[in-house]
Amino acid sequence: MITLSHSPVTKHTYQDYEFYLKRDDQLHPQFSGNKARKLKSLVSSPPAGIRTLISYGSPQANSLYSFSALAHLHNWEFEFYVDHIPDTLVHSPIGNYKGALGLGANIIPVSETAKFPIHPRDYIHQVRQPDERCLVVPEGGRCHLAKEGVYSLADELLTYIELNQLHNVVVALPSGTGTTAVYLNHALSKKNIKVITCACVGGNDYLTKQFSELLPDSHHPEILSLCRKMHFGKLYDEYFQIWNELFNQTGVEFDLLYDPLMWRCLQQWLPKNKDKTLIYIHQGGILGNESMKARYRYFYRNK
Repeated sequence: MITLSHSPVTKHTYQDYEFYLKRDDQLHPQFSGNKARKLKSLVSSPPAGIRTLISYGSPQANSLYSFSALAHLHNWEFEFYVDHIPDTLVHSPIGNYKGALGLGANIIPVSETAKFPIHPRDYIHQVRQPDERCLVVPEGGRCHLAKEGVYSLADELLTYIELNQLHNVVVALPSGTGTTAVYLNHALSKKNIKVITCACVGGNDYLTKQFSELLPDSHHPEILSLCRKMHFGKLYDEYFQIWNELFNQTGVEFDLLYDPLMWRCLQQWLPKNKDKTLIYIHQGGILGNESMKARYRYFYRNK
């Protein structure tokens, strides 16, 4: 039985700062990081009568592979709608896209299927029109179904903090849709433990709006930010350097898409918060690193 809980915690040093690392990358070979937490209830207690799982996003999204594994586990059909699939990816599958195809995912580019420009989310509801035998999960698992798994993560953190008598604890993780961060903060704030995050997709206003849609009457995580705008998915020298430094100094491979921005923000935060005990939540996403590293190799060759 897949439980998707009780990942280990390890202690590390990065740039002379000690921190604890919640190893959610080790939850399960096919389900890891925040996507595993969000899917916990669907893995253990899937709704009855479902035949098809439907979602949307990027053809290299971590959620694509996790949703594929979920559908494969329950013998569901899986449809994943994207705007388009790059020709290079079609001819040379890699990373999450390749893994999802191996699990039987049907990845549908709406730019080729629709007769007019339309967002994959709208295509699902207006053209595909799912029936009661379909389970539609928003991009990245951003929905109330995620609450159960994120709350279990909070319980594990609280148990570890109490057993190890940690004080002045702050929990850090990057945000895409902000689902994990906002639910985690809601659970931990009851014990006066703060969650800090950063907006990887869109800006701070976008992330705050996402928080409010999920938990409108609650305190939200603190959002860290840099002086300059960093564009999601764009390749930056400093990101790759931080990612390499983290691996060299901790022996742990981090996600190459989300984690570098959070650690860049932490480089500013840590010197001002030496009295805090930092627990970082590993984002999983290691399979997606395969395509990110290929992009960086091309980036440096043509620089």
